[in-house]
Amino acid sequence: MHRLELSNKEIEDIQQLLNDIVAWCHSIEDADFLRNASVYAHELPRRLRVFLNDFKLLESTGMCIISGYPINGAKIGRTPTHWAARPSISPTIREEVFFVLCGSLLGEIFGWSTQQDGHIIHDVLPIKGHEDKQISSGSEQKIWWHTEDAFHPYRGDYIGLMCLRNPDKVATTFASIDMIQLDQKYVKVLYEPRFVIHPDESHLEQARSNMQIDPVNSNDLLRSAHERILQMNSKSHKVPIFFGDLQSPYLCLDPYFMDLLIIDDEARCALEALIRSIDAKLSDIVLQPGDCCFIDNYRAVHGRNPFTARYDGYDRWLKRLNITRDLRKSRELRLTGASRVIF
Repeated sequence: MHRLELSNKEIEDIQQLLNDIVAWCHSIEDADFLRNASVYAHELPRRLRVFLNDFKLLESTGMCIISGYPINGAKIGRTPTHWAARPSISPTIREEVFFVLCGSLLGEIFGWSTQQDGHIIHDVLPIKGHEDKQISSGSEQKIWWHTEDAFHPYRGDYIGLMCLRNPDKVATTFASIDMIQLDQKYVKVLYEPRFVIHPDESHLEQARSNMQIDPVNSNDLLRSAHERILQMNSKSHKVPIFFGDLQSPYLCLDPYFMDLLIIDDEARCALEALIRSIDAKLSDIVLQPGDCCFIDNYRAVHGRNPFTARYDGYDRWLKRLNITRDLRKSRELRLTGASRVIF
């Protein structure tokens, strides 16, 4: 893991840039802001841009963290009770803009129509009644390590997490493929399309709120998106876990949502060996307020340790982004070439 600590001068320059943007941009969901975010991002301090460019191109680590951005706990307000409880102007607009600008140096920001009502930026926080769910709004059940949206061919290249509040020091779990040593007989099997990954619970229709946030996204399109997810859940389409270069593989798996009963014994043994190897190398990363963490979704897995939510307005609160290096590959499932929501 690589970390960059922002200097006082860099923070000062970032705040000036944010002043200029939030003077006219009141939501990071604004189409004009998203279209030009990668342009504005090049006004960030050069050392920060070099840091993220190296993370993107060198692939020498599966995670990087930018630390030091100041968070005013009183100004951002209380941790919301639900991700759907969004005011018209977010109290964290400055943090969100900074987060999006950093993410835009890695690729294009996008969202899912089937997650958090199609919002581009997500709130990661505990929700009453979700304590035992295997989704980010859960708390008492650990989130098993995984590749984000592993079931979907248009999953992100990177996942971003920005910590706004973490009073209980809840750890994000992490392991990079570079840490794993595996017998070559298993590696060979893992490169073959012999495994099944089902959609996780956050994309299923019961995870929706009752809000309609975007009139352009018709009910028919959303219904089709959920039907597509259900088809992915019911069909046993087999995929490889490893892909890319044999000496430095990319990986894609989500063991909690993988069906071990419909794969052959050799594939099961290889998957179980990989799971054991990742478990042995899994480490805890405690994000502090102001930390922006980016995870290479091709080179690493991540999860979260369990915790007990208090629901007092001061529980753990993160923002999350999905980032792709190639927005075009999902064109068939987006309304226009410039739109950022995948149906």
